[in-house]
Amino acid sequence: MTDPWVALEPGADPAERMRVLRRAHEAFTEAGTVPRPVRAVVADSWRRSARAGVGPDGTASVELTDGDLGAYRSEHPLARVMPLFRELMGTFAADGEHLLAVCDAHGRLLWVEGHAATRRQAGRMNFVPGARWAENAVGTNAPGTAVALDRPVQVFAAEHFIRRVQPWTCAAAPVHDPRTGKVLGAVDITGGNGLAHPHSLGFVQAVARAAEAHLALLTPAGPVSGIPRLTVLGRDEIRLVSGGRDLRLSRRHSEILVLLSRRPEGLTGDELLCALYEDESVPPVTLRAELTRLRGVLGPGLLASRPYRLTAPVESDLAVVERRLAAGAVTAALAAYTGPPLPSSQAPAVVRLRRRLADGLRAALIARGDPDLLADWAHAPWGEDDLTVWRALASARPTAAIRARLASLQSELGAPKGWPPE
Repeated sequence: MTDPWVALEPGADPAERMRVLRRAHEAFTEAGTVPRPVRAVVADSWRRSARAGVGPDGTASVELTDGDLGAYRSEHPLARVMPLFRELMGTFAADGEHLLAVCDAHGRLLWVEGHAATRRQAGRMNFVPGARWAENAVGTNAPGTAVALDRPVQVFAAEHFIRRVQPWTCAAAPVHDPRTGKVLGAVDITGGNGLAHPHSLGFVQAVARAAEAHLALLTPAGPVSGIPRLTVLGRDEIRLVSGGRDLRLSRRHSEILVLLSRRPEGLTGDELLCALYEDESVPPVTLRAELTRLRGVLGPGLLASRPYRLTAPVESDLAVVERRLAAGAVTAALAAYTGPPLPSSQAPAVVRLRRRLADGLRAALIARGDPDLLADWAHAPWGEDDLTVWRALASARPTAAIRARLASLQSELGAPKGWPPE
């Protein structure tokens, strides 16, 4: 039989392209089976793919790697529901030799997890984190088409536009911001013929709806019972949302508010001096001046004195991570951790807090031994030089790239050689 793809030259007539694509799909069915007519959703996607200039022998390009990928993932809204995705889909993917994948609104894959052998096979077609699987880049595929159409999509075998993807079947559903309705990305299940059942599409739809409900609980539309909220992690100037105001505080005021938020009973002036200043010669009047300015920024009623304390409970993203970590919810704690608290602060109490939190997360990750969680930490900006985690990652997933990064890091830091063992 003549190869039906040869007519797909860039200058071919779009109508003829469509006819060729239809013949290609029908010719791909296995011997002894009756060819199915092309579904409308697939035919429309093929037309868009052809207009975008996608070729049948193309492949996805990797746009985000290493630190860029880690930083982007850590800040993406869907990072907050990755623990839920893993809980609902992780075992199904691993036991069924499938993959759980999550992409952003541009079709870039952020996470690809699941059965190890299936991951390796998918890697040969660049179905990997950081690769762009938008429909206009690689043609018809479940995550890319689901984002393009803003609707759940299942793509069977030869319905894929690119030839090398045709052994696979996938189902994906978009996930929306519960406040704005904007598409955040899509959740996908990818594998072999075992996913050809229509229930696969219903499954990812249910997971996507669960994720949206979870996001709605994490980020409600309005203030939560008027409780002031601090955003502390990954920033030197914290954000305070209180009484209908959204404030960005100076670095010194940020340090004071973080420390007071952790001590409801309050701190004396001497305790605050020791907590904030390395130089013991700083006079109390300096601190009193800072507190007066902070009281003016916060407005009346929130900051009291003798001892210095906050008059209302305050919630923070830092407290969320600490609670999850204390409860043993390591995956959820890591998902909420968007960086060290006040990373540039040299206040003694803040330095201790930052170190204690990082040590706790690191120890929990190493004890869990999950290579995907370890990789999330190692590829994040705060973990790229974390030798302890890179050693644990090399032990759990001894790929050539990871071992090479570990060797380079050991050399840079002057660590003992001979790890990992051959």
